[in-house]
Amino acid sequence: MTSAAESEGDNVVAVQQAALAALYRRHVGAGDRYALLDFPDHANVGDSAIWLGEIAMLRAITGRAPDHVCTWDAFDADAFRRDSPAGVVFLHGGGNLGDIWPHHQHFREAMLAEFRDRTIVQLPQSIHFRAGEGLDRFAACVAAHPDFHLYVRDAQSLDLAQRLSCPVTLAPDSAFALGAQPRGPADCDLLMLMRTDDERVAGDRGPVPEGAVVLDWLEDGVLPVWEVGAPRPAHYERLAYARVARGLTLLSRGRQIVTDRLHAHILALLLGIPHLALDNDYGKLSAYIAAWTAPSPLLLRE
Repeated sequence: MTSAAESEGDNVVAVQQAALAALYRRHVGAGDRYALLDFPDHANVGDSAIWLGEIAMLRAITGRAPDHVCTWDAFDADAFRRDSPAGVVFLHGGGNLGDIWPHHQHFREAMLAEFRDRTIVQLPQSIHFRAGEGLDRFAACVAAHPDFHLYVRDAQSLDLAQRLSCPVTLAPDSAFALGAQPRGPADCDLLMLMRTDDERVAGDRGPVPEGAVVLDWLEDGVLPVWEVGAPRPAHYERLAYARVARGLTLLSRGRQIVTDRLHAHILALLLGIPHLALDNDYGKLSAYIAAWTAPSPLLLRE
């Protein structure tokens, strides 16, 4: 028999999956061609979870793989035009719309400037600019594009996006398209998966409880090699699966989790693990939780 708490937790996931399906169906249908750009070829598990959710949703709706994929630093305009002469251009979602991770923002702005003849959809992002001129520059890029659609993950991002002259919609993170995940074996009572990058909260968060395991997930394990003849989208998907599998194994170690990573929170929900979610340096987790996941019984309170 399913408990009331389990039903409420399942409903939190189901609500977000339904919202994601509605989002994607606004832009593509069965058989439609599309491109998905800015593949996250780095060890951060969360970005790979988003990519897999995006691919799962797009494949379910269109019945096909993307015509073109690329990383931000390997984009080839001629190859893109050859592979993807028509169709919607989706930009990978996440938390890099702003000036903390400038390479991704510069790529986004370059796409808006160069491909004004294509519909461009920015999949759900959190927005954070530490300097106002960055937002002004992005606003000018958006204003010059006739068909750009922006999805944001929380209310504070939505407030910022009101300065942009494009359709803006609140939407959940695409990683929820992955659905419930099988939980692996636990080997510690408390796992603390804490940021070690530029979004960590400065200073000491306090003493680490005795016996807790503390780690981050920014180091790759063994990755699949590119098989001869394999299409680029298939290879990227295999890389993302390997990274997410590593993250799920890490999170499964804890009977309970403390984390300041948004996707450790999201994957803990999909794994069914009780956890405490702390904020990053600009409030991304609390903003997302307020918008989407606060009702989950898996969220522990300080």
